[in-house]
Amino acid sequence: MKPRPFAYVRPDSVDEAVAVLAAHGDDARVLAGGQSLLALLNLRLADPAVLVDITRIAALDQICDLGDKIEVGAAVTQNRLLAWPQLAEKLPLLAAALPFVGHFQTRNKGTVCGSVAHADPSSEIPLALAVLGGEVVLRSQRGTRVLSADAFQKDMLTTTREPDELITAVRFPVNSGRGVAFREVARRHGDFAIVAVAALVDGQGAVRLGVGGMAGAPAVRQIAAADGSTARGAVDKMAVELEGYEDLHATAVMRRDLLRRLGPVVIDEAMRCAA
Repeated sequence: MKPRPFAYVRPDSVDEAVAVLAAHGDDARVLAGGQSLLALLNLRLADPAVLVDITRIAALDQICDLGDKIEVGAAVTQNRLLAWPQLAEKLPLLAAALPFVGHFQTRNKGTVCGSVAHADPSSEIPLALAVLGGEVVLRSQRGTRVLSADAFQKDMLTTTREPDELITAVRFPVNSGRGVAFREVARRHGDFAIVAVAALVDGQGAVRLGVGGMAGAPAVRQIAAADGSTARGAVDKMAVELEGYEDLHATAVMRRDLLRRLGPVVIDEAMRCAA
């Protein structure tokens, strides 16, 4: 199938982009990398009257070091962030997670903010954003607001972005842990994860454990002391609480079992990384 006819607008500035969104609201969609949106258009699951292409807005194509946070603009591709020389030092969890995002070819077009905007519960970047306690920056003609990751993504493919708002950037806290680890299970490398698990160990030895693919949005839990038995108990409790969901790729039972197997392994890797 092919998309229905739509108007195409390519603004030169953020102000122009938010003006178009203010004028068209729900009838407008934002195009950045297009790796999710173009498929939805072709399947006619999305039917916008106006497509707003932000890829040429120079102000959005920036990776900015704000000191305690790294701000990634809405036009920055996943491969550009992956190739950023300071990524492993400043954002080691993202350095571990980004190679699992799609394939080299899709990462050349797919954007970091686009993945967050799409809000797939199995997607790696929203999971990393949630575990790190990152933020999403939204701009409209009404002003700018900054939301925490958990306040932004509310459910499967559902966010709190208003129709007239543009995601201009996401912010990741710098080097938020002494040790990090990331693993996932997918049918093929580059597919969306069936279950993804990320762990971050802080300076006191506590672990932030994040799970994708088990609920409508990434789930994050704090584990105060993560020795072997404590980790297994916390992961088992998390599996029971989240329950999991069923789709074409896995049953809820399989997802819970994957979490129980992956969780302790990822926690152990993060603890060893922090040692």
